[in-house]
Amino acid sequence: MGILHSLRVVVWGQPAETKTERRLLVKIDFFVLTYVCLMYWVNYLDRSNLTNAYVSGARQDLGFKGTQLNQINTIFYGGYLLGQIPNNLILQKVPPRIWLPITCLAWGLLTLGTAFVQHPWQIMIIRFFQGFFEAACFVGVQWILGSWYKPEEIGKRTAIFTSSGLAGSMFSGLMQGAIYQSLDGRAGLAGWRWLFVIDFLITVPIAVYGLLCFPDTPSSTRARYLSHEERMLAVERLPEVTKERGVLGLGLIKRVVLSWHWWAFVLLWVACSNTEMYSSNGIMQLWLKSTRDYSVEHVNYIPTAVSGMGIVATLLLGWYSDWNPSRRWHVGILLSITAIISGALMLSAPTRAARFVALIMNGIQYAGQTVMFAWANDLIRGDDAKRSVVLASMNMFSAAVYLFWSLLFYNATQAPDWFQGDIAMMAMGGFLLLCTVGTFMLQKRQEKVEGRALGRSVSDVGVEKSETVDGHEKVHS
Repeated sequence: MGILHSLRVVVWGQPAETKTERRLLVKIDFFVLTYVCLMYWVNYLDRSNLTNAYVSGARQDLGFKGTQLNQINTIFYGGYLLGQIPNNLILQKVPPRIWLPITCLAWGLLTLGTAFVQHPWQIMIIRFFQGFFEAACFVGVQWILGSWYKPEEIGKRTAIFTSSGLAGSMFSGLMQGAIYQSLDGRAGLAGWRWLFVIDFLITVPIAVYGLLCFPDTPSSTRARYLSHEERMLAVERLPEVTKERGVLGLGLIKRVVLSWHWWAFVLLWVACSNTEMYSSNGIMQLWLKSTRDYSVEHVNYIPTAVSGMGIVATLLLGWYSDWNPSRRWHVGILLSITAIISGALMLSAPTRAARFVALIMNGIQYAGQTVMFAWANDLIRGDDAKRSVVLASMNMFSAAVYLFWSLLFYNATQAPDWFQGDIAMMAMGGFLLLCTVGTFMLQKRQEKVEGRALGRSVSDVGVEKSETVDGHEKVHS
């Protein structure tokens, strides 16, 4: 029993202090974590399927030319960028249990529409609106996780959440390979078209599950499976929120823009997210296709190793960030180093094996989704509205950079070398190193200021508790 308990602590953290809190945490994990993971899994499934379709026949069937695939990805992130603020404002007023499943159903319907397109420009229109609705998922869920879980609990849960998206990418490749073998030509549809139909059929029940079972936030939940005592405990067990979510106005803008959190975490995530470029642009699929040495099935199967590496790195580094929350900056240093190494290997790969190593290693960069957002969640817990805007801004500005960064440095016409992209990868790795060190230094300064403020507060409390006894002042400790 002692060994099992120690193992449980290492893997999942210390158990809750009371039976009631342990029961509550099980329910939160089951209803909150399972839904957001399923939603993010299908989010990436519906997002990453285009590259798999492209290398499985869509390029020839639809007559793709030049950089049209990259243009579609850029348009997708344009919708994703423009959807950040509207979706965030909607979540300020509309319950997440309603809005998140609605957006999930919307992008599922758009995925279905992609199965019946006849020209690349039709995909461009669909992908723009798909990006707009998908914008609600990642940031909305990051805020949800920060609303339910303690600082020492959130890293592991965020790691599981982001890993579910990578599992969606992995599953999309495996599924496309299987569909190409078994369904190509069925009912008059090419194999790549069936991929979008099946993705839609998977998406719908997940959206329905969210509408029926998702519990909103601790302060607004009406979930029948949570008792009144558990609802109260869900609020009480978290750090006190001094600024509630939902209040919009000039005061919120000032609290955001005039704080170091907004500037530091936006720059940090811009740097970190754009070291994922080999992985997020499907560079391995495009490279494998360009060699003409691999079958359609292999071009879909082999890149799943990138997502597999991402899942392992995300879980391990998410665990590390919970084990020592004050040292989440270590992960930023590691990711800057792996970005520089993968870029250098791609730039002058001595063998084909070295290029495989570089591209698979780039999957490690996905771990930043877990740690950087957990870091921001922790440091801004006291201001719920500000936390929401900072998280949305991180994703919005990283998408803005992605719009032109992928088109300039990682487009399909640059295959199979991506020389400029390799240099850009190393440069972004160096920028990530600077941003990580800068954010850590600002965190330390904040902790010193809060420590001095706490000392003054304790001193004031001591004075207030003083009383006079026999004409002499007595101070209670």
